[in-house]
Amino acid sequence: MPLYVNAGGLRAIVGARTASLLLGVVPSLALSQSLLSAEPAALAPVTVTATRIETPSFDIPASIDRVGSDAIREARGRINISESLGGVPGLQARDRQNYAQDVQISVRGFGARSTFGIRGVRLYVDGIPATFPDGQGQISHVDLGSTERIEVLRGPYSALYGNSSGGVISVFTEEGAAHPVVDFSVAGGSNGQLRIGTKLSGTAGNLGYLLSGSHFRTDGYRDHSAAERNIGNLKLKLQLDPASALTLIANSVDLSKAQDPLGLTRAQYAANPQGVDPSALRFDTRKTVAQTQAGLIFERRIDASNTLRALAYTGHRATTQFQSIPVATQANPLHPGGVIDLSSRYSGADVRWTFRGALASLPFSVVAGVAYDRLVQDRRGFQNFATIAGSTVLGIQGALRRDETDKASNLDEYLQGTLQLSKDWSVSAGLRHSSVRVNSGDHFITGANGDDSGSATYSATLPVVGILYALSDSVHVYGTAGRGFETPTLNELAYVPSGTPGLNFGLQPSRSDNLEIGFKTRSDRFGDMNVAVFSTRTDREIVTLSNVGGRSTYQNAGSTRRQGAELGWSKTFVESLRAQVALTWLDATYRDAFKACSGTPCTAATQQTVPAGNAIPGVAARTAWASLAWMPPAGWRAAVDGRYTSRVQVNDANSDAAAGFAALGASVGYAASIGPWALGAFVRADNLLDRRYAGSVIVNEGNARFFEPAPGRTWLVGASAALSF
Repeated sequence: MPLYVNAGGLRAIVGARTASLLLGVVPSLALSQSLLSAEPAALAPVTVTATRIETPSFDIPASIDRVGSDAIREARGRINISESLGGVPGLQARDRQNYAQDVQISVRGFGARSTFGIRGVRLYVDGIPATFPDGQGQISHVDLGSTERIEVLRGPYSALYGNSSGGVISVFTEEGAAHPVVDFSVAGGSNGQLRIGTKLSGTAGNLGYLLSGSHFRTDGYRDHSAAERNIGNLKLKLQLDPASALTLIANSVDLSKAQDPLGLTRAQYAANPQGVDPSALRFDTRKTVAQTQAGLIFERRIDASNTLRALAYTGHRATTQFQSIPVATQANPLHPGGVIDLSSRYSGADVRWTFRGALASLPFSVVAGVAYDRLVQDRRGFQNFATIAGSTVLGIQGALRRDETDKASNLDEYLQGTLQLSKDWSVSAGLRHSSVRVNSGDHFITGANGDDSGSATYSATLPVVGILYALSDSVHVYGTAGRGFETPTLNELAYVPSGTPGLNFGLQPSRSDNLEIGFKTRSDRFGDMNVAVFSTRTDREIVTLSNVGGRSTYQNAGSTRRQGAELGWSKTFVESLRAQVALTWLDATYRDAFKACSGTPCTAATQQTVPAGNAIPGVAARTAWASLAWMPPAGWRAAVDGRYTSRVQVNDANSDAAAGFAALGASVGYAASIGPWALGAFVRADNLLDRRYAGSVIVNEGNARFFEPAPGRTWLVGASAALSF
């Protein structure tokens, strides 16, 4: 086990009231101040833009981490965003070894219940939302081969982005290189995994350009888990004049093959973790995705203090998914079938004004803007079987069982600013008003299946305020409070608990109150350390009511509490030797009892009580990650990393759990420059000790197929070559 978290000590800290927490942290800050006050030099500032104004992360009263290109690409497969997020405290990213179900991402316990895509966390790629207006997101179109950095914002500040409670993940692609560069990379390894990537980057006059693409395929660690994916990315930045720039961003993803092995029951997992439930083979469960999108960003520096930025984007995403729902269930004339066919057309705009100057002679910055996003989703359902020559054939698209057009839109106005009250004190505040509307038009009206059209509107005003105090040039302490909300997504509205067609418009948004205090240190002697203690209380939490055959229904429960502590530390000991540690303790529990169902339709006979105090499933109470890397610009390189995750409850009843685990990874490589060529190669091994563990769980799966096994020991070999002109 590479790391150990003292959960008892942290529980004592976090369990107290906010005032007591602050009193408990201040002595540590005073100690840090005494240690660092004599430090003659500080580390170079790391700037971030996830808060909309480029600012050193050290000066922001919030938990925010920046993952650079080296961590994203060095000795990595560049396949899943989860590869490079282990060093972010408070964030749990799991590669499910199932490309039909996307990566699982949760931040401080938000998003853990999602069985499809990413929710509870806002996603952006180059400023373009990767989260739909209803709060559902996906990030499969990111080409990690051309990603320059990833910024992760957690806690109360995320409310300034609207419909989310957990945090914000912003991905930024590279700018065009100063001189033309052609890059080629290849990596292959265990389970038939292969990724081939290429990139062209450069500048021609006032135009900077970046064009990248990748092809990935795998046979899969488990049976029936093969996948094939192509990603393309284009970024053009035209400097119109010294004060104006226009950026075009376009990308696409084609997931032409993604078999779905489903989860495994406890018995299946114990007998054969590489196996598959027989229903996946009978119904040939699988998924295909094709997405293209484009956006334009115009930036104009009006004068030394004022800047205008306007963004417009549009895109289309087509998804087809075959599920393993019994034929008898699908044969019900009111059932929507076992094949989901979604055609999503989305677009939006964001216009903002930024001022950086003075207010009453005090340094002052403010951002004001308005955002509008729209989604039109044609949702059709078909039976996952057909009768051919008198025989029932499974795994093929059959009769139409659902046909509707669902729409979601949001109109958000936001205002945020920071005032430097003195050399040591600054205050940041913001306000966002969100109005979200969903509408469903039913086109499948026949026989017992009536008109299930309907609409709902949700709105909220979300304030945030934070105060930062500089104990010294090397130690900052802050406190932040904010309010957040989450609307039901269209996927959460998609199915009615009774099993009848239509949308579940009885669902209401959840609302949360968030508090966070913390301190940050930066110095050459002691490195870079961020510590945060947080508490979030959510009312009307959206929880699973039933989850059977790949179909989930949801309800509003009472309140929940998420409280915990995070620590992130990194230090460069000598020029090329860097250590990094991320620790998280999280207590996520239901504060009120509620009833859930073990079957569909949800009836009194299938209900069970979830008692207050149960842990929110899908969330590990303790996680730890550490790495030590020797990465000189040229020559031999090596790195070792370890991670630990405590046990994870699989359902609201807390009747079973995935055991905790520790895993170790290592890599060795070589880099060289020969004339205009930059060459590199590496070998990486993961799960070196060949541990058996569940990499992720399917929360509240009604057939008790909770477990998604992680691979045993795996190997990856890669090489790259870049030619500069």
